[in-house]
Amino acid sequence: MTKLYAGVAVGAVSAFLGASAYYIWSVQGDDAFAKCRSGQVAGGDIGGPFTLVNTDGQQVTDAEVLAKPALVYFGYTFCPDVCPMDMARNVEAVDILEERGFDVTPVFITIDPERDTSEVLAEYAQNLHPKLVALTGSLDQVKAASMAYKTFFQKQPSEDEFYLVDHTTMTYLMLPGTGFADFYRREVMADQMAEQVACFLTATEDVM
Repeated sequence: MTKLYAGVAVGAVSAFLGASAYYIWSVQGDDAFAKCRSGQVAGGDIGGPFTLVNTDGQQVTDAEVLAKPALVYFGYTFCPDVCPMDMARNVEAVDILEERGFDVTPVFITIDPERDTSEVLAEYAQNLHPKLVALTGSLDQVKAASMAYKTFFQKQPSEDEFYLVDHTTMTYLMLPGTGFADFYRREVMADQMAEQVACFLTATEDVM
C-alpha cells in the first residue's frame, strides 16, 4: 500500500512538473522576445500616453517621442551622482547600438520640472548626447508620465534651492507598436544593455 501511495505521489509530481514545463514553454512560445528579456517582468502594464515639453518649449506626445526604439529614464539634472552615471551608461549603449546598425533614442524625463526648464534641458542634452530627447512640463504632466511608467519620485525637504529628489532609477526599453519591452537596473553595464536591446530589435525584424 505504501508503495502504491508513493507511486501515485511520484506520478502526481511528475504530471505537475510536466504541466508546468508545458505552460512555461507555451507562454514563451507566444513571446517573440522571451530569449531577450533580462528577467521576469512584473507589475502590470508600463508606459502609456503622456504630453510633455521638449527643449524647444513645444508640447510633444509619447507617440512623437517614441516613434523609434527608445531607452526612457526618469531623473533630474541636479542629481549629484546616480542620474549622471545612469545616463552616461544609456547613451554609451546607444552609441554601441548605432555602431551595430540600430537606431535607438535616449530619452530623459525630468522629475524636477521646477528647476529643469526647457532651457536647462537644452543645455543638458547638448552636453550629453546629440540624439538625447530631454523632456519637462508642468508638475501635473510629469506626475502623469511618472505614473504611466510606475515610477516614484519625491522631493526632499530643504530650506534652499539645493534640494534632492528621491526617484526610481530604472531604464525602460520602449518599442514602436509593442510599447514596454523590458527594464534595466543600474548594475547593468552599457555593453550588456546594448546586447539585450539588440536582441529585441533583431527579434522585431524577424517578426516583421
